[in-house]
Amino acid sequence: MTDRTYNVLFLCTGNSARSIIAESLLNRAGSGRFRAYSAGSSPSGAVHPYALQLLERQGFTTADLRSKSWDEVAADGASAMQFVFTVCDRAAGEACPVWPGQPMTAHWGIPDPAAVQGSEAERRLAFAEAFRMLTNRIGAFVNLPISALDKLSLQRELDLIGALAG
Repeated sequence: MTDRTYNVLFLCTGNSARSIIAESLLNRAGSGRFRAYSAGSSPSGAVHPYALQLLERQGFTTADLRSKSWDEVAADGASAMQFVFTVCDRAAGEACPVWPGQPMTAHWGIPDPAAVQGSEAERRLAFAEAFRMLTNRIGAFVNLPISALDKLSLQRELDLIGALAG
């Protein structure tokens, strides 16, 4: 096992729910082995209140969470990323900035809970479902023997994680 800390970026268009939840989950589950970030191509400027409430109910600290542009995490002097995961289909299809160091990338698409229409209970359930799916994928990711895998095998594993049904 290595003492290396891997930087991981979760991208979504609005950076208000899924990518924020993923950032929080990985920072907790990664136990110092991973440092997670999140950003968006067109950030909404605010974290969705249901995402914040869900994270707080699960014991996460949310004070430092904010919606930000991927330009911020791609700027000169920003932390180099070893992994970049898109969690929404729109961000996966967009032209991303060039990430220094050629990080491993994968698409881990999750339905957008912020887009769900219906009762408050239905909308909150959509956030809980996104949280559950991301928990499963991040759990699989943190258990990968990253340092023991060659690049091709690691890419295959990252793509398989993205294909998990949840």
